[in-house]
Amino acid sequence: MTSTSRHTDPSTARRALRREVPSSAAVLADEQDFTAMRRYRTFPFDDHRSYLRQMETLLRRFASQGVLTTISLFDPAAYEKYCADLALDPDRPDSRSRYTAEVARTGATLTYEGEPLAQLLPLLVEEADRQATWDHASGLLARAGTCKECGEDLGHAAFARATQALQQLLASLGEGTHHLVCSVAAGDPPLLAVLHATGRDGARPQLAESETLVFCTVLAAGFALRTPGGLVSRTTTAPTDRDATGDGAHDTVRGWTLGDSWPRPLGAAEVFTAYCTDADTGEPIPPEHRVDYAPGLPLTPPPDPHHQH
Repeated sequence: MTSTSRHTDPSTARRALRREVPSSAAVLADEQDFTAMRRYRTFPFDDHRSYLRQMETLLRRFASQGVLTTISLFDPAAYEKYCADLALDPDRPDSRSRYTAEVARTGATLTYEGEPLAQLLPLLVEEADRQATWDHASGLLARAGTCKECGEDLGHAAFARATQALQQLLASLGEGTHHLVCSVAAGDPPLLAVLHATGRDGARPQLAESETLVFCTVLAAGFALRTPGGLVSRTTTAPTDRDATGDGAHDTVRGWTLGDSWPRPLGAAEVFTAYCTDADTGEPIPPEHRVDYAPGLPLTPPPDPHHQH
């Protein structure tokens, strides 16, 4: 049997291998976090803008080499706790490196694809906020316990009701681009989740999986805790969806309160009061041009076997 071998230049082999080893970077997104890290003697940067430029240069170099890099946020307070928990010296580069690897494994991340950091960082902050919201809401559901009468997991039951409520809501809103917000009074600040959906030609709305999961989990937490909360939808319709006047896109705002573990529609006046009144002074805010404040649409609740328990 004849054997063959490949003779590859070592430097070429190393470059090829480098493309198969992913990288991670944790970025200090704002000036305040950057300033907090400057107290460490081994932190080698003095200016936040210069730091971001050098970070972007490094990330672009990795991208040009075909290296897959994930980006996360570097949180100085979380880093300090991480070092304390593991008895690490926070004023060491290898400690920062270990924390970066941990955040890439457990925290919110995005894949770097060559875009400017100024464009990527707001998306990363948004993703981190979404994950923190999900962590909080799912923790509340996990602690909701079981029904004393039947033993059913109350968190699981609440999530099922939240899924049904969202499906009904989207079906009722129909055509247009929908911006949904769910807020639940469960700590300070309250839980807040946002969902975007577009209904066209009677087709089922396309939803982002991560947004939908967080939205349903927050709504379920409101149901399980029976705590004050609300839903608001802002639907934008094109002129052809509304009439033939051609006067531009038109928005309709509707609202619901989360009383009795199910969205209860607010009247048009209640919607206006809730969303067109200054929270501090109580004074009315002039309504936006081409925005209608309409009653919330009624949604049919499924049976709630725990209501009487």
